[in-house]
Amino acid sequence: MLFEVKGLFRNKMYRIGDVILCSNEAKNAAIALAKARLFNEVSVQKSKSKCIHYFLTNPKEWMYKKRTVLIFLLLSISGFLQSMQIMAQELKHPMQFSKTKIASESYESVGVFDVNGDASPDIISGGFWYEGPEFLEKHALGEAKRYGEYWDDFSTIPMDVNGDGKLDFITGGWFGMQLVWKENSGNDEEWKEHLIANTGNIETTRAWDIDGDGILEIIPNTPNDSLIIYRLQVDEQGKGTGTGNFKPYGIMGKHGHGLGFGDLNGDGRGDLIVYNGWLEAPEQPYTHPWIFHQEFDFGTASIPIIVADVNADGLKDLIVGQAHGYGLDWYEQQKDLKSKKSHWIKHPIDPFNSQYHSLEWEDLDGDGTMELITGKRYHAHNGHDPGGNDPIGLYFFEWNGESFTKQIIDYGPYGEGKGTGVYFSIADLDGNMRKDIIVAGKDGLYVYYNN
Repeated sequence: MLFEVKGLFRNKMYRIGDVILCSNEAKNAAIALAKARLFNEVSVQKSKSKCIHYFLTNPKEWMYKKRTVLIFLLLSISGFLQSMQIMAQELKHPMQFSKTKIASESYESVGVFDVNGDASPDIISGGFWYEGPEFLEKHALGEAKRYGEYWDDFSTIPMDVNGDGKLDFITGGWFGMQLVWKENSGNDEEWKEHLIANTGNIETTRAWDIDGDGILEIIPNTPNDSLIIYRLQVDEQGKGTGTGNFKPYGIMGKHGHGLGFGDLNGDGRGDLIVYNGWLEAPEQPYTHPWIFHQEFDFGTASIPIIVADVNADGLKDLIVGQAHGYGLDWYEQQKDLKSKKSHWIKHPIDPFNSQYHSLEWEDLDGDGTMELITGKRYHAHNGHDPGGNDPIGLYFFEWNGESFTKQIIDYGPYGEGKGTGVYFSIADLDGNMRKDIIVAGKDGLYVYYNN
């Protein structure tokens, strides 16, 4: 099990060229290095021998300690893997974020997409969009309706609804009780609002590919009303037909506060999770019934409820925030060997902060592992929730193999700290291959650049 490294050593600079590895284990190690962003790309070519020739294209250069460079001279696969881990630890820097205020607007939802087709991501929040890459130029698109301290605008889901090549967005609200899409005008004219459905009170809305056809479906969380999937009517190319029509499919009745999506039982189909159980997806999700498994009670759960195999045991677990109270927890799925039924073991992540209304599960630093990003929804119920007037925070949590460790991005009283609103976005705004955090809320619109 030998491998060869060809490279160039100049003072303390080291550039990797070719790597010849002679095992699947070594192959996985090389790919892991690439995913850890030590290399930009891995090309695999079969050689005449049983070995595989891995050419690491566009290699980067780093300043190394001399002892770190020496790990590439090891000849055993076990030594290579162990050294790779050491190197990864030495090269990994703690994430640092720089905070930039975009606007003082108090909308609670923000999305990121290319509004004007210039290949630069723009920021869209409420009645305005902010032109990238600097986000200094502000364009009006039409105000959302206001009800007291709330704007009736609780999601910003990008979608080319009418198939004209321009991205529109889908939103809706609690007070107007309507799901709508706003049509990208392509200029500075007001974006026309189109009704999708009268839904009842919308807590917020999410988009997931329910049937696996590559096209997102729209699912609003309507706690007091039925759970309904809205499916865009498309042509043979998967594009909107110009009508903007969505077909509704009712899944269950009143379903409470909280919504998630993911394959809980490992059958390859995405299931829906509500506050008190999960709905098992049938093979035909629009014509066959969904089976409800009432296995837990999460109270006023976050939207989304995250589905992920947290502890890497092959079973999907659930991560749940308390949207209108204290607590952030993950629930470990365990299977009864006889009945094959699931039961859920609660593990606290952060019991000391409140109003974890919205969560995201993303790889922020490109190391191949996911982070949990969340924070306080400032004044979710105008200060009347438990902890409603506590300091505001934005955090990410890293899994260390046994538990989550909390990393504070921002924290403080109103005017100093910052929260998440009801719908926030994760995107690489500045092209540095690290994902940034874009958050709106009653406490303003900000970008946290991931440096």
